[in-house]
Amino acid sequence: MKANCWMGINRVEVREVDDPKILNRRDAVVRVTSTAICGSDLHLYDGYVPTMEKGDILGHEFMGEVVEVGSGVDNLREGDRVVVPFPIACGACLMCEKGLYAACENSNPNAGMAEKLFGHPSAGIFGYSHLTGGYAGGQAEYVRVPFADVGPLKIESDLTDEQVLFLSDILPTGYMGAEFCDIKPGDVIAVWGAGPVGLFAMVSAHLLGASQVIAIDRFDYRLEMAREKAGAETINYDQVDVNEALKDMTGGRGPDACIDAVGLEAHHGFAPIHAYDRVKQAARMETERAHALRQAITCCRNGGIVSVIGVYGGMVDKFPMGAVVNRGLTIKAGQCHVHRYMRPLLERIEKGEIDPTFVITHRLPLAEAAHGYQIFKKKQEDCVKVVLSA
Repeated sequence: MKANCWMGINRVEVREVDDPKILNRRDAVVRVTSTAICGSDLHLYDGYVPTMEKGDILGHEFMGEVVEVGSGVDNLREGDRVVVPFPIACGACLMCEKGLYAACENSNPNAGMAEKLFGHPSAGIFGYSHLTGGYAGGQAEYVRVPFADVGPLKIESDLTDEQVLFLSDILPTGYMGAEFCDIKPGDVIAVWGAGPVGLFAMVSAHLLGASQVIAIDRFDYRLEMAREKAGAETINYDQVDVNEALKDMTGGRGPDACIDAVGLEAHHGFAPIHAYDRVKQAARMETERAHALRQAITCCRNGGIVSVIGVYGGMVDKFPMGAVVNRGLTIKAGQCHVHRYMRPLLERIEKGEIDPTFVITHRLPLAEAAHGYQIFKKKQEDCVKVVLSA
């Protein structure tokens, strides 16, 4: 089969690889019909996530048709149409029982590796380095799905792939980021990053009752999408001081909650500050450029909530812990526990409350995955989201 493989920093290539096979009685094999490039895939592409190996198959956002099931999978049959969550979860450990699927204790075969970096292991993730299990990803014609009796969501309506594909990651992730904010009527929510996850966090904040949503980014075409599709007011951080702008928009107090939907490769509007972190990260002296996180913390109102759904991989330099402690902020963070959000969000899609397709700007065949990564990384052609057809 053909699959999009990581071949080194800033290099991916669609190659011929071995077909996946059932390795465990709880496995299924899925023929991928649609897959997508995630913003967090760019962290792999750029070489900022360790333990990638040449030839690793990328992709954790995918859906398709079940073509084979193991003997222990009794909830799926050949021909079922499924969306697959990006975290791999056993459904039986203590974390899964608590609904914390992205912290599953049994799905990461490289747990020892993750323990050294994080203190405890994280769950396995499709196509996201050997630190998270070394599983082959879904930017491929076929993919093996472990614990298939727990993760995949059957789509039994006539909704298109594009309407439900993002249940695999970015829609639940954006929703969880808004849910973290414990939104009350009248609340103001600020969102750093008007990419796909940030846009879905904005839409979700409105669904959960926010009275005002503010998007912060530097690309005008993304801010325009935030205004038109997500009902947000906007701030271009290349043009204004974000903290002062947010104070002006909130009576001097600051947003009730701030969502970081950017993660470890953020930019800063003030060139010397951006250069400081850019050089340290490039020299591997720090793992994160945490400008958005630092700014979210310092801009949030006293006693507010900072919700972190952007991906971080290691150690953050210049972390403003003094602001967190002295102003009584609460930080909530995590990889999304996708399993628990898939069905409720599918119901919202079916009711017409959410149409996730608005983020799609590019549709490409799998064979053009390398081009998709390039335009997504460099924000060319007003790129927001690339969907690949396998």
